[in-house]
Amino acid sequence: MKRFILIAAFILSALGSYAQHSEIFAPGGKAIKGYDVVAFFKEGKPVEGVDSLVYKYKETDWLFASRSNLEAFKAEPEKFVPQYGGYCAYGTSEGHKAPTQAETWTIVDDKLYFNYNMKVKNSWSKNQKERIDKADVQWPLIKNSQP
Repeated sequence: MKRFILIAAFILSALGSYAQHSEIFAPGGKAIKGYDVVAFFKEGKPVEGVDSLVYKYKETDWLFASRSNLEAFKAEPEKFVPQYGGYCAYGTSEGHKAPTQAETWTIVDDKLYFNYNMKVKNSWSKNQKERIDKADVQWPLIKNSQP
């Protein structure tokens, strides 16, 4: 019986840890597949981060292409963290999480959004405001669910 309790406690602990990580799109443990989220704002394009410039935030590794981008993120992480944890904005508006590609990025009202692919991004762009409003309602309900 004692062994069963220990195993159950371990499983519940692991599930809790997974739920915390699922809030951020982080394949391989790297937020946004290792792209530098500050670069989207400063350079206007996807730029891959490097393993030597990493900062742990929300139990996830965020990579950066430059020390200045790393420092900017450390100073104001919520300014740069993508909406819906970097999951697909369109999918979030539909009530589910979906992976994203860096090339689908958009900044709206100083907030970074990603979508599943360019086709989905184009659909999302046609009624962006409505999709963002829907996603803002859905995100708290799904953010800790499995993708």
